[in-house]
Amino acid sequence: MSDWLILSYFPLVIIAIVAILNAFTFPRLHSKRPPETAPFVSVLIPMRNEAQRVGETVRSLLAQDYPCFEVILLDDQSEDGSAEIARSVACGDQRIRVIGGQPLPEGWLGKNWACHQAAQHAQGAYLLFSDADVRWHPQALSALISEALRTKADLLTCWPTQETLSWGERLTVPLMAFTILAYLPVLAVHHLPFRVFAAAMGQCLLFRREAYEQIGGHVAVRGRVVEDMAFAYAIKGAKLRLRACDANGLLRTRMYSNWREARNGFAKNILAGHANSIWFLLFSTGFHWWMFVIPWIIALTRSSWEYALFGSVGVLTRMLTAVISRQRARDALLLPVSVVLMTIIAVQSIWQHWRGRSVWKGRAIASQPRHSGQAERSHRG
Repeated sequence: MSDWLILSYFPLVIIAIVAILNAFTFPRLHSKRPPETAPFVSVLIPMRNEAQRVGETVRSLLAQDYPCFEVILLDDQSEDGSAEIARSVACGDQRIRVIGGQPLPEGWLGKNWACHQAAQHAQGAYLLFSDADVRWHPQALSALISEALRTKADLLTCWPTQETLSWGERLTVPLMAFTILAYLPVLAVHHLPFRVFAAAMGQCLLFRREAYEQIGGHVAVRGRVVEDMAFAYAIKGAKLRLRACDANGLLRTRMYSNWREARNGFAKNILAGHANSIWFLLFSTGFHWWMFVIPWIIALTRSSWEYALFGSVGVLTRMLTAVISRQRARDALLLPVSVVLMTIIAVQSIWQHWRGRSVWKGRAIASQPRHSGQAERSHRG
């Protein structure tokens, strides 16, 4: 066995060990009755052109068994009738409020501005920021609040179960779970104060209100593309309690509908998820080729069982994270193809960065300055 291969095994073994450890320690939500002490919760949802999704989301929230909550949908200048659909589905239910958003100020990103406006209207002791395409099991809110109370979390973040249908989705979207479950020990996230062990998912951010205000709310992250990671860093920096969990099917979402949407969505975030550093993104891309693509190329061209074994460990690790996060385990067999697709996304992101801006939901997103020391993980914002 070559020295190169021996050295390569070391990071791969670490990745596999982290995934195995998280398989046993990553908390998962479970259906529960509402807690005896049920704090009032404000569910805050920004929406921009979500007519195809928001109706089902509102229906799922109205079906919650949690006794005391409100839902504030902030309509961010939608052009497809999203607000009218939300109001129609709510049928006058007093728990649902649809509020028209103000024009986007300079220096703000659209989602952050919408969340900030929604928070100004919130009355809850807990502020739950979610997305208009997240669907809720009837006991999901009870389970989430129970977990927050049990862990005494100042910020509880939850990874919804991702639904993927097209091949473009299936080979890219589950890599979010792969990144978290294979690269970041959740025990370190929970118990170590270092910012490098920070993670959050913007599709479900549950703040204790005092903690949200202490770290400056969305004003503090107004121009950040991956604002959820900025919040995670801020919570760690303020020595507050960050906790994470997997939705385990109680929260579900379909982020994208096809490869084009997935490509554009991830391209918007992936550079920001690498500290806005092109060099870091190029290193990350090369690392993943080295770990998950090149071994298979060598195994096939040289008929090498050693490199085939190396490649198989990567595939099995990806398969384990798929099982943990309720994805298709068999899609892990195409891990090298996933890396190639993410490389295409990285190239698009770099190109957009050089042009000076990208576009998402009809709005231009200007390139951000690099924030040193903040290597943020990418996902949809």
